Amino acid sequence: MIIKEKTFTNTLTFVLTTITGNVLSIDDLIVDRFCINILPKIDYNIKSLILESQSMERILLAANYPNLTELKLYNVNDHIISRHFTAESPFRHLFQEQITDLILEYNKAIHILSSNSNERNVYEYTLNVFKNLKHLSVIQCDQLLSIKNLAFTTWSSLNLTKLCVDVCCFDDCFALLDGRLKQLNTFIVRIYYINDELSSVYNMDDLPNMKCFSLRCRCETNQYDTRVLPLLRHMIKLDELTLIVINDERTSLIDGTQINNNILVHMPSLRKFTFHISTEVELHHIIHHLSNEDIQQTFTNIGYQQVCCILYYMVDSIMCHIFSLPFAFDYLGYIGNAFPPIDFSCVRELTVDDEIPFEHEFFIRIARFFPLLKKLHVFNLEPQLQMKDNLISRNNEFYSIVEYPNLISLRLQYSHICYVEQFLNQSW
Repeated sequence: MIIKEKTFTNTLTFVLTTITGNVLSIDDLIVDRFCINILPKIDYNIKSLILESQSMERILLAANYPNLTELKLYNVNDHIISRHFTAESPFRHLFQEQITDLILEYNKAIHILSSNSNERNVYEYTLNVFKNLKHLSVIQCDQLLSIKNLAFTTWSSLNLTKLCVDVCCFDDCFALLDGRLKQLNTFIVRIYYINDELSSVYNMDDLPNMKCFSLRCRCETNQYDTRVLPLLRHMIKLDELTLIVINDERTSLIDGTQINNNILVHMPSLRKFTFHISTEVELHHIIHHLSNEDIQQTFTNIGYQQVCCILYYMVDSIMCHIFSLPFAFDYLGYIGNAFPPIDFSCVRELTVDDEIPFEHEFFIRIARFFPLLKKLHVFNLEPQLQMKDNLISRNNEFYSIVEYPNLISLRLQYSHICYVEQFLNQSW
């Protein structure tokens, strides 16, 4: 077990980690030393605490922390929330009066084991207890925030300026922006389901306070045009915009011209635009054969240089990825044999899919340009040509070993058996 403690003039960062597994094992004697001999002596200087949630109670009760305003908790689960985020909590004075910045990072494995369907929602607990919150982030939580059917006053705050949350559908996103969070200037949201029609009419005026907006969602047919773009039109004063949008079953590709005409011209104050938009269109909707250069040119014409495109044809459809550089996201889905030789260091999960075989050199390129890859999904039913030749010659000396030092998940269930053999053969 490793315990690290860093003390600065105004901030204490207290990190508990383990090298023995996913369940944290804490040496009571070492933690007691911090709680008894160290924390009470420096608590006046502490403004921020980063804690593993299982040790939260012991550490928060160890001192008074008169200047503590920021709290980040790892390995949170529903049981911990329902137990500690209450008016009866022994450190309720910290929660109700002092904490302005709260970040909750769920441990999904613990969350599943300890979940209780009878426990109140994490978001209800949090807003009821933390009265002075300015920043709330709930990360990797299986509970999705849904407020579309709640009264206007049920989920409202005059203090909250930054919110990072996952919601059920676009109704919830619109509801959060209908005036109940008047001071919100940074909104980071992932929408899991985009409903065909909004269930209510939302009185959304322009949002002049909104300076930073990040949206991650998946759209079908024309939902990008009827949901995403109307929402962005209300954010005319944005400084920063991040979009991660997957479009299925559209009738036209989204390119630089559309982005300029539908987004950029409506945001004159925008100074940073980070995006990855993928679009799949059936081939019968495409009049002319398109190339990467054709899509890239639509950005050059509007003076947007730091953009890249991945375009490839399938049997019945065409897939187009457009994204800003450097690539800033942890997931890239459905690229084929041809992808640009650029740095994809941020990508942790990758899906590759093509009707042309993936040869050995392709996986060498993946290892080179995706150096921190943790999850790889391979979809390809065509056998490798090199594999055929190798089976005939019984010689695999020309293969070099491909190393993925960070890979923890490999999915090959929709792939030819040769890819299984390649990954399991230690001589390749």
